[in-house]
Amino acid sequence: MLYLILAALCSAVLTLVLKLFRDPKGNRFGIILGNYLTCVLIAFLQMPEKGRLFAVSSSTLLMSAAAGFLYVAGLVFTQTSVRKNGATLTSAFSRLGLIVPLTVSFLFFDEVPSLLKIGGLVLAGAAIWLINSSAGENPAVQASSGGERKNPAVLLMTLLACGCSETMAKVFSRLGDQGEDTRYFFFLFLTAALLTLILCTAEKRKTGKGIRIAELAAGILAGIPNYFSSYFLLKALLALPAALVYPVFSVGAILLVTAAGAVFFGERLGKRQLCGFALILCALVLLNL
Repeated sequence: MLYLILAALCSAVLTLVLKLFRDPKGNRFGIILGNYLTCVLIAFLQMPEKGRLFAVSSSTLLMSAAAGFLYVAGLVFTQTSVRKNGATLTSAFSRLGLIVPLTVSFLFFDEVPSLLKIGGLVLAGAAIWLINSSAGENPAVQASSGGERKNPAVLLMTLLACGCSETMAKVFSRLGDQGEDTRYFFFLFLTAALLTLILCTAEKRKTGKGIRIAELAAGILAGIPNYFSSYFLLKALLALPAALVYPVFSVGAILLVTAAGAVFFGERLGKRQLCGFALILCALVLLNL
């Protein structure tokens, strides 16, 4: 359970760092590139035998490359959805991506939950939706969506991409060689960094905005919690069922981010958010029974 709590804490810190250091004037992929490069470095430093970096199985390489691609795909679809659908719907759908790893665990890894846990999952999904919803988008968010009609296809792709990227942790925990876990993360984040570098180059050609040192520095701050969020999530999945890990990981991060927003940024909670928190408490009780 400690690994699960640490994973949710790191995920929340990552969200807050990205919120604090987001600069619309810079290259939108700059901080993400710095983040992935930091993750690559941490994974390398964690390797017990650094000279055996490339002594890795083909299955680990395949799973890490797939996970790196899905990480970046989730990022791209999330940014596209924010522009087309607004931040509220996008945030809700990306969080509801936990449906994907849970479905995979139920169908392929024989982790069939009890009726109480199914009830907890339903409550967790409802809570995620409530906390990320609001009576109406504010003008800034409306402007970001350009007044366009909602695009459900992009929302669905955001859910699937974010969900599939989280699913890879479960896949590796069951099918991967746990002695190669740091190399798995190394090649995962290396793949993500290379793909993000391509996106940064394309963004510079399109907008003229290059990568600045400040963005890379902010990426370092983001990379530390990002790496350990993935690392602790994998460790939690090795000890606990997916039906417990993914909902607690998701709603735990939401709770921490929302609490930090209220304490440090003066963000007020609406009735829906408060109802969402009540549902989270009920969901956590059911998931732990």
